[in-house]
Amino acid sequence: MKRARPDPGIVYLVGAGPGDPGLITVRGLRLLQQADVIIYDRLVDPRLLRDVKPGAELINVGKARGAHSTPQQEINNLLLEKAREGKVVVRLKGGDPFVFGRGGEEAEALVEAGIPYAVVPGISSAVAVPAYAGIPVTHRNVASSFTVVSGAGAAHGKEPVKLFTTPDGTVVALMAWEGLDGLVTSLLREGRREETPAALIQWGTEPHQRVITATLGTIRERGRQAKLVAPVVLVVGEVVRLRDKLAWFEQRPLIGKRILVTGSKSQSASFSQCLEDAGAFPIETPVIEFKPLGRNAALDRAIAELSNYGWLVFSSPIGVELFFEQLKKRGKDARALARSKVCAIGSAAVTSLNAHGIEPDASPKGFSIEAIAQAVGSRVKPSARVLMHRTDQDSGSLRKAFALFRAQVREISLYRTVVPSGAEAQLREALANGVHAVTFTSSAAVHNFTSLLKGDLSLAQLSVVACIGPSAAESAKRQGLRVDVVAERHTTQGLVEALSSRLSLKD
Repeated sequence: MKRARPDPGIVYLVGAGPGDPGLITVRGLRLLQQADVIIYDRLVDPRLLRDVKPGAELINVGKARGAHSTPQQEINNLLLEKAREGKVVVRLKGGDPFVFGRGGEEAEALVEAGIPYAVVPGISSAVAVPAYAGIPVTHRNVASSFTVVSGAGAAHGKEPVKLFTTPDGTVVALMAWEGLDGLVTSLLREGRREETPAALIQWGTEPHQRVITATLGTIRERGRQAKLVAPVVLVVGEVVRLRDKLAWFEQRPLIGKRILVTGSKSQSASFSQCLEDAGAFPIETPVIEFKPLGRNAALDRAIAELSNYGWLVFSSPIGVELFFEQLKKRGKDARALARSKVCAIGSAAVTSLNAHGIEPDASPKGFSIEAIAQAVGSRVKPSARVLMHRTDQDSGSLRKAFALFRAQVREISLYRTVVPSGAEAQLREALANGVHAVTFTSSAAVHNFTSLLKGDLSLAQLSVVACIGPSAAESAKRQGLRVDVVAERHTTQGLVEALSSRLSLKD
């Protein structure tokens, strides 16, 4: 009996945007998270691939000039093959699929093969890269039009014929570096003056973006002196003069800084976003992972007796999530906490509780005994029953704080911390490549970090060491690390602010 062929899947031609992973469209990101197969280009930022669904097949067909890893016909064939297997395929392309991206050719191949497809436009580097350099491609008082061209033809000696259609509009040339000589020659031949302002933008929208400005007559030499390499966008026109006034991207406090983020994968996203907003390039290298404990008789008893506790204390978002997960398994919800006051240590724990409809009664500004005592104050009555949810490696500082008020403290372990698989190799590689700062948001992360390095802290001490608060800082010092930064506000945003102050002074 013949096996029936699966119904064809579908291919989405998705624009990844110009580089900054935050510039992908909402629809593009949703499709990435749903795709069975993702076929992506060289210039796609790898951070876009970190949240794909488990088991998704990732295929790099990136092409660099002079070193084509996958010919276009093979890419077309790959799209057809994966779709014929009945899979949802995302063809992830830098910028917009139809702006010099060969998306049209791939769409033609899909149509001819009868494969369903859809296009998800992306933000083109033709407008985004100049914008990140503080150069608007149009301006009412300067330029009312712009022309987008490719430098690829110029790089191969092909003579463009009247590519630059307006005498005073802005010209944006993508893939401009190898074809720069031909582009400049064509512009001059078509009437542009040598003194026309020009800019070369390398790695536009990325934290390591570089911008060189000059005149059309000198831009080639200035680019060579700066030792630029592809990818580079060329912008020519009077709008380039506006950069002196409108440059904003490079003004951010951590621009171009490589920051090592050691927290767990589940907890690093918000911290990394804060770093990216400040201009940094977060290097996520998790040295800690959380594993729920198996059968937990102590937690079963605690949940059954929740109404007997005057206070419930949460010190991490993972603890909040695991607690409510267990609560749900037992047919309960937030109403079970109605007779208890809730204390949340740290902004992340507060946010997690808010998501479950709980506004904490107390939220200390840090993990120190003094901060907890100040936030709780006289609200804890002597002999009050307090239930604390913690990791299996908790230092006991929370219990000591509540003991100041002669409370009856019961501690329940919800999870254990482990070292992620492959963490040592990933950590050593990141440090060897160089980072401006190493960050710690917990004592457990400090412990795992130093354990993975087996006491060889020399690479780490080449960087600024920054801790979210006194507890992590004390742990780092005990492990032999020199601590350079301790955040005054013990939050991820507070840590970013402290890093910004230190690294700007260091420079």
